[in-house]
Amino acid sequence: MYALFEEAGKFLAGRILSEAETSAQIELDSGKRVKAKAAHILLKFEKPAPAELVVQAQAVAATIELPLAWEFAPEEEFGFADLARDYFSTSATLAEQAGALFALYDAPHYFRRAGKGRFKKAPAEILQQALAAIEKKKLVMQQIADWAEQLGQGECPQPIREQLYKILFRPDKNAPEYKAVVEASRATHTAPLALLQKAGAIDSSYQFHWKRFLFDFFPKGTGFPAVAAPQPPADLPLAPVQAYSIDDSQTTEIDDALSVQGLGTGTVTLGIHIAAPGLAIQPGGDLDKLGRTRLSTVYMPGYKITMLPDAVVQIYTLDEGRANPAVSLYATIDEQTLEITATETRLERVPVAVNLRHDQLDHIVTEAWLQDPSIQHENTPQALLERREQLSFLYRLALKLKAGRELVRGKPETFNRPDYTFRLHGNDGAEPQGTEQVTIGTRKRGAPLDLIVAEAAIVANSTWGQMLAEHGVPGIYRSQASLAPGVKVRMGTKALPHAGIGVKSYAWATSPLRRYTDLVNQWQIIACARHGKTAALAAPFKPKDADLFSIISSFDAAYSAYNGYQAGMERFWTLKYLEQNGITELEATVFKEGPGGSFLVRADALPLVFPVLGAQNLPRGARIRVRLGEVDEIALDVHGTLIERLDDPADPSDDGPVDEAEDDEALQAGPIAIAVDVNEPEAGASTDNPSP
Repeated sequence: MYALFEEAGKFLAGRILSEAETSAQIELDSGKRVKAKAAHILLKFEKPAPAELVVQAQAVAATIELPLAWEFAPEEEFGFADLARDYFSTSATLAEQAGALFALYDAPHYFRRAGKGRFKKAPAEILQQALAAIEKKKLVMQQIADWAEQLGQGECPQPIREQLYKILFRPDKNAPEYKAVVEASRATHTAPLALLQKAGAIDSSYQFHWKRFLFDFFPKGTGFPAVAAPQPPADLPLAPVQAYSIDDSQTTEIDDALSVQGLGTGTVTLGIHIAAPGLAIQPGGDLDKLGRTRLSTVYMPGYKITMLPDAVVQIYTLDEGRANPAVSLYATIDEQTLEITATETRLERVPVAVNLRHDQLDHIVTEAWLQDPSIQHENTPQALLERREQLSFLYRLALKLKAGRELVRGKPETFNRPDYTFRLHGNDGAEPQGTEQVTIGTRKRGAPLDLIVAEAAIVANSTWGQMLAEHGVPGIYRSQASLAPGVKVRMGTKALPHAGIGVKSYAWATSPLRRYTDLVNQWQIIACARHGKTAALAAPFKPKDADLFSIISSFDAAYSAYNGYQAGMERFWTLKYLEQNGITELEATVFKEGPGGSFLVRADALPLVFPVLGAQNLPRGARIRVRLGEVDEIALDVHGTLIERLDDPADPSDDGPVDEAEDDEALQAGPIAIAVDVNEPEAGASTDNPSP
């Protein structure tokens, strides 16, 4: 005796070995023995053989016209054998009964299952909806197949082109466009990105990187909602100074300015004035929420996404020709010894006389020009001439401060390579398209104006960091336990030493328009300035505040990602520079063994690190000429081949410059190291670089 039964949603047939009241032991054709419940046994038969019956039943099921069977079926619940007798004949064969069972089971849109072998036909309106959905699904599946075929043939259907970035970066895995790409990828054994490239779907490599960044960090766009820009307090006193800022020409968020009083009297007062949005933006308010969402201004060549709305920036940026709200640190300095003898923090309005632009003045403000009043340059701006004596003093002070930090660091800061600047021509500050002509310039690290601003920022950040600690007010600090390899800069709420800079503590507080951590620290500093010893009670953030740790975590992740994107875009424009200028060969320096045993070189005159074939046996610092291979602007990749060695192997004096810390940064940042900030440098060659 044989039996046809249901097991876990499948129909099986086999020989009955034994049978009880509620179950039976059945042996399948494979020899496997299973225990089937009596209620699951749907047919018992003597012949044909189980496998033969299943084959016959499947053939019968394929011939059953489901619409006709639905018409034949009664309105009430029925069994499969009943339908077989109505559909075929009153003497329906075993194969026809089993075929009816298979057909009914596989057509849930026509017949609902009401139990083992029992069914009930679907209502007419439900059936029509189901049939329409099935037909729609067939059309979608056909569309997916057609699109996949087109992609495989190197053509990109317009619907997929329109959904390109969503497919690549934030895919809806149920969308037909995504499924078509996956199907074509499997059929052609090609990675989706390479497949879409071959199909011509990616019109702009720049847009590819830009859209990817937006999908990850600005999915709702880069615009700001309508938020009122708060005005500064009306009762701020006017500072008796004439301050000036030193920034790049492209800088619009001017966070810091300097003033000097008392030259020639023996006691000089240095004013370090920081833009003060924290005087009006309230913690927890709408503007605070915007800043906390973005956490930092995002920089890239030719463009930026600001942390705060432009209307807010315009009120608080330290523009020339007006008195701006500021948190000022005044340092009293002995003019002869250049020792800082006292400091004071004030909340005030600071008149800014002029915004000096270092990219226009670096060629004038040299070390020799500052030290020798007899040196004159044609077309020197009058505003610069009026401040020559002050800048000379500030440069001497900066050198003294730097030397003191180097004693703490235990080794000098070195400037082996220049900083690189990128200028895009033709976009006028608008969002780049990737086709602009790019110019890459250089700026010597540790240039006098750079050093003046850097040392002033270090004085402010370290002094305010200590002030917060002394008042029992928590802040956001950056610290580094030592300069040993692998010891990284960390963020926390404790005033710990920063070995890389050489200070007791270091709290970012000099860029509140551009970094959210600085805005948070400014709120805490304002509380200290206003309330003194009771500042801990008045400060927005209390010791061990969980919100402060959340800010640190979010900022660290976002800041790293933004810097990574900046590095990628600088590499993109460097590769574009090669293309635009027809550069096929470069002079470079061997500096590091890269991933997979490859050897990396650094271009001597461009911010470009890349692997070179044939450099494996050359020592670190060897200077070589390299032939460049094909540039991949999507992967931001280029390889080189060694042409010749340029230096004398026996003479180390003509080797290229090497720097361990910067080499590590280059590898951590990917193909290219993150450029040092040219707007607010902090500590020259320190690895704790701020945003650009």
